[in-house]
Amino acid sequence: MRRKTECVRGFGIFIAALTLPVTALAQDLVPTKEDFEKQKTEYSPFVDDHFPTRVFFGDTHLHTSWSADAGMAGASLGPEEAYRVARGEEVTSHLGLRVKLNRPLDFIVIADHAENFGIADFMRRSDPLLLKSPNGKRWHDMSKSGKGYDVFIEYIAAIGAGKDPINAPAMISAAWEKATANAEAYNSPGQFTAFIGYEWTTHPSGNNIHRVVIFRDGKDRAETVVPFSAFDSEDVEDLWAYMAAYEANTQGQVLAIPHNGNLSNGIMFDSETFSGGPLTRAYAEMRMAFEPIVEVTQAKGAGEAHPLLSPDDEFAGHEILDAGNIIGSAPKTPEMLPNEYARPALKRGLAY
Repeated sequence: MRRKTECVRGFGIFIAALTLPVTALAQDLVPTKEDFEKQKTEYSPFVDDHFPTRVFFGDTHLHTSWSADAGMAGASLGPEEAYRVARGEEVTSHLGLRVKLNRPLDFIVIADHAENFGIADFMRRSDPLLLKSPNGKRWHDMSKSGKGYDVFIEYIAAIGAGKDPINAPAMISAAWEKATANAEAYNSPGQFTAFIGYEWTTHPSGNNIHRVVIFRDGKDRAETVVPFSAFDSEDVEDLWAYMAAYEANTQGQVLAIPHNGNLSNGIMFDSETFSGGPLTRAYAEMRMAFEPIVEVTQAKGAGEAHPLLSPDDEFAGHEILDAGNIIGSAPKTPEMLPNEYARPALKRGLAY
């Protein structure tokens, strides 16, 4: 009611103004040429600005049964079912439940883990490319005997140690070729965009510095490489070098989106490089070029702000998960927080 009252009063003042002599209106209310010259700015300063008028909704971070953390835990729906759901179709989950979105998405990134890319699907199908590896055969047999979660725990430990437990490059190549073909098949220009992508899932000592890597290109360019994994390197600068080489060799474009900095125990937005060196202009330019955005919320907690860092923001504690790193191997300490959340990272970036 208060706003309505103020509007009525304002209208009354306008009516009163109309009762003034015309000469008074002309003298006091109509801007003159001199007024415009004093202003020194254009009357319509946004005439050359162009703002997007269409908003698109999608998912930039979706895992399927191809990924160990889903497939080894019982999930059975793969990339094709994920694309169908995203486009508005109905599918049946591995629990027998019907699934359908109320509104189809405009785009999606299937981001299965780069490490032993597609391994859960190879286990499910008892693929010979996996069974050639002694550890792959052992994991396959464990999974088939109902010990899929135990396999997943071993897999996570291998990633944390940066060691490839399978060493099956032919399996990775075959899975990546299928992944790019899936994206190509479900991409419908002007209606639905199926981006090609994967997740670089590295967490040295359990400290999360994951990135989703997204290609702007089609199958012909994207399949000239295979996913860069934590087994290739745990240093994000090596990931950027891989991305830079891809762009130079293909004239394509690729993007990385960091996520879950809240589980990095202080290293996602650190004041030094992964190798312990100082931040340099070259480092900053490379990071800005390949990581212009950051994911700030998902099931593993929000990563934008923290109550201890933004005490005047009543929403800073929304969906906070800050007990430790991503595998719970080390507790969180207050001095880690400024290097984990996007808002203080932006502030420090301005200071730099």
